[in-house]
Amino acid sequence: MQWLELKAPPLFVWLVFAAAMLGVAQAAPGAAYTLPASSAWALLLAILGGAVALAGVLTFRGRRTTVNPLQPGAASSVVSTDIYRLSRNPMYLGFFLGLAAWALYLSNFGAALLLPGFLVYMTQFQIKPEERALLAKFGPEFAQYMTRVRRWV
Repeated sequence: MQWLELKAPPLFVWLVFAAAMLGVAQAAPGAAYTLPASSAWALLLAILGGAVALAGVLTFRGRRTTVNPLQPGAASSVVSTDIYRLSRNPMYLGFFLGLAAWALYLSNFGAALLLPGFLVYMTQFQIKPEERALLAKFGPEFAQYMTRVRRWV
């Protein structure tokens, strides 16, 4: 399934998963749950996800490297400061937190069950190919960074 690698923009993948979660929630209303203040918690989680993703984008922009996820070989440097000290993929982590907020807002166990699918897809078809490209371009510098900072958190 290598043909899927670096093909779909992560935002598009996020939208597909968000739509699928809504579809599951509508198709399986029996999987709904009640959590006090779930909308407020969902909003807080969405804000956190947006902040994490934005921090990743701003750090890349500050280092004048590409934010184009479909061409990781165009990167001009290994970014390991700011939010990148905590996660190698804060933009994708932010997307995940946004989907988790959506699942919480939908209050449906079936919708929440799609969250691991997003992690698997992004890891297999986006992150691992990016890592290969960055290892090929930056070699030991990126390899050392990989040993210090985890892929997600």
